[in-house]
Amino acid sequence: MDMEVRQENQVTIEQITTSISDNDTNNSSFIIEGSAKLDSSSPAVAFYNPAQQFNRDLTILVLQQFVEDRKKELEEKKCNEQNGDVEPQAKRSRKLGVRDDSEIRILDALSASGLRAIRFAKEVPYVAKIIANDFSEQAVSSMNKNIEMNGVQNLVESRCGDAVDAMMSNRSFDKRFHAIDIDPYGSASIFLNSAVQAVTDKGILMITCTDMAVLCGNTPESCYNKYGSVGLRHKSCHEFAIRVLLRAIDTHANCYGRYIEPLLSLSIDYYLRVFVRLHTSAFIAKDSVMKVSHVFACTGCYSLYLQPLVKKIKNGNSIKYTPKTFDVSLLNKDGKCVHCRQSVHMAGPIYSAPIHNQHFVNKLLQRLKALPDEKRSETFLRTVGVLSVIAEELPDIPLYYEYDQLMHVVKSAVPKAVDFRSALMNAGYRCSISHCNPKAIKTDAPTSFLWDIARTVAKNNNVTSDRFTEECAGKIILEQEIKHEIIFRLHPEALEKSKMDSLLRFQQSKGKNMGPKAKTKGSVSSIRASFQLSQQGEKK
Repeated sequence: MDMEVRQENQVTIEQITTSISDNDTNNSSFIIEGSAKLDSSSPAVAFYNPAQQFNRDLTILVLQQFVEDRKKELEEKKCNEQNGDVEPQAKRSRKLGVRDDSEIRILDALSASGLRAIRFAKEVPYVAKIIANDFSEQAVSSMNKNIEMNGVQNLVESRCGDAVDAMMSNRSFDKRFHAIDIDPYGSASIFLNSAVQAVTDKGILMITCTDMAVLCGNTPESCYNKYGSVGLRHKSCHEFAIRVLLRAIDTHANCYGRYIEPLLSLSIDYYLRVFVRLHTSAFIAKDSVMKVSHVFACTGCYSLYLQPLVKKIKNGNSIKYTPKTFDVSLLNKDGKCVHCRQSVHMAGPIYSAPIHNQHFVNKLLQRLKALPDEKRSETFLRTVGVLSVIAEELPDIPLYYEYDQLMHVVKSAVPKAVDFRSALMNAGYRCSISHCNPKAIKTDAPTSFLWDIARTVAKNNNVTSDRFTEECAGKIILEQEIKHEIIFRLHPEALEKSKMDSLLRFQQSKGKNMGPKAKTKGSVSSIRASFQLSQQGEKK
């Protein structure tokens, strides 16, 4: 653990504030990040959070790759049009709201200091226009100064108003954005419906949520009100939270005959960050219901089971969707956990399809590694490490277990992670870690096999059921027979390449400036902003 989780140099305001030379009569100082600079004496510096530099650097990387991929897609489409293989652009644009512009329009919906918008203008190619929106007049005033100071007035246009209104006023086909960045203080739920309408077909949404307590199951009623799902308190709650958010976005998109393609989804530090492409097809959007499952979780041994909602039946050329038969193998005839006879909770629904596009992730890694040293940011090592772990994740296995938690249930010593993974791989199963948790075991092995590993380890450590109280989960599990031979011999693929390469895979979220900043005084939520706008309209 100590070898895996290392502390990257913390980025503080003092480190990134660079004083101007002594011959500057104003003796000003600037916050430098990427190709952008902010006036540190400006009130807008209150909106600047150094801990989010990783988020911003990653966003730039994703946008650069998105623009490159889009350019190649347009070139292929143009070639196909010339060959008569696809319908003309004008007709397709009217049908789907496709914008085949050579350059892109970006909305920074909650721009604050304008830092993201400025970096987009200076670091992302083929940008036609960026709208930097914020409801705070003070923020917009400082934003305008930063835009002028960075010399990007030709690309960045500031706007003072509600983020929802900014998106809804651009939902017509000819105004839609190719990329929308939503990075709120707290939940992004109130922006999702307008976002899926304001982005063009095959455009990208980049969304942050910092309300992790809600998404991770502390208040299931709040999670349902905001995202339409019940949260789950489990060791895999951070991936569960990602899947709750993705399901919410996809549900909003489905209302308009659209669906999402997750490119990259992360739980890092204190927030979620997802990058999804929006596609328009009412026919394909019907399949979204097959990407949703309820989750059953045991309260005693933490075993998991996913129950899909719907199945698709093909009969010749006809397709029929029908509710999935309730068949939860985790439950016994009494409705208790089949492994430990404890109560089982139901949560969700969640997005149960892959949360990353592995091909896209590999392209991000190639782009990063091709950067010359002078263009590598302070977060370079961490970005390479996180993306490398994501590239190793099993894409088709939702959620995960903590191997030490499984051993805690049976009160046994915890084996090395490589031994646990070897036991799975020697039996022919796949397994990986997760970027959400350094102790994660993501596997296609049945839960019964995991408990056989736990029983074998406990037996080897002379742990018996006598040390448990009656009806305790650990006692009931240990009293069951071991049905599989467990082989702990080192498997050649049990050591992850990211670990062998000594990458910075996980960072401790500690130190100065780590965590969300206090909400800036004078800032307003979108709900309050909309209320104020309606009041202004009534006064007029």
